[in-house]
Amino acid sequence: MDIQEAVFLALDLAGTFVFAVSGVLLAARRGFDITGGLVLGLMTGIGGGMIRDVLLDRVPNALGQPIYLAPPLIATLLIYLIGKHVSRARILIVTFDAIGLAIFSVTGTTIALSAGANYPAALLMGALTACGGGLMRDAVASENPAIFTGTDLYLIPALFGAGGALVADSLGILNNGVSLIIATLAFAFRMVAWKLQWRVPQPMRQWSYRETPKKMKKLPSVFRKPD
Repeated sequence: MDIQEAVFLALDLAGTFVFAVSGVLLAARRGFDITGGLVLGLMTGIGGGMIRDVLLDRVPNALGQPIYLAPPLIATLLIYLIGKHVSRARILIVTFDAIGLAIFSVTGTTIALSAGANYPAALLMGALTACGGGLMRDAVASENPAIFTGTDLYLIPALFGAGGALVADSLGILNNGVSLIIATLAFAFRMVAWKLQWRVPQPMRQWSYRETPKKMKKLPSVFRKPD
């Protein structure tokens, strides 16, 4: 393994870890026990990548390289050792989710390109890697998935990161440094969109958002409007 491959592996493992942290934080917020936290952490950290690899007819990284199972385990132990005060850490959930989304949008696209995928397919694989784990996490935890009914842009920042990687590849400048820059920009895009509640047009609501009265759950979605 050369230096570039080692850096890419470290970046991908970092994405797995931060995504797993978001899953374990959500489990803690929901009052799940440590095994539930581990399940959500694994699902969030490696779920999107496994779906991508199956579609690309590759052995999933989590199966071919068992080291990918370590970040979710570490995240689970870390969060449950911290204590109960993480149960309301909405901003941490969103932040770690945004970091994972940004990293995976780039690494997922790069892996798809290395597998011989064309640019449109690589764009979709990058977005799937970025959003797949979070979608599974939210669905299993009975959270409103941000990609569907979330209160802000979610898929678009993932497409932004994947598209940036494709542009860099077409220019022949896609490397570890450029990947980090693209991931940073995608992360900033996602966090600003969440904070300012940027939205795409919603024709079902006359192309504008209106907060509809509804009975609030005991634990509102972590992706609702920031406090």
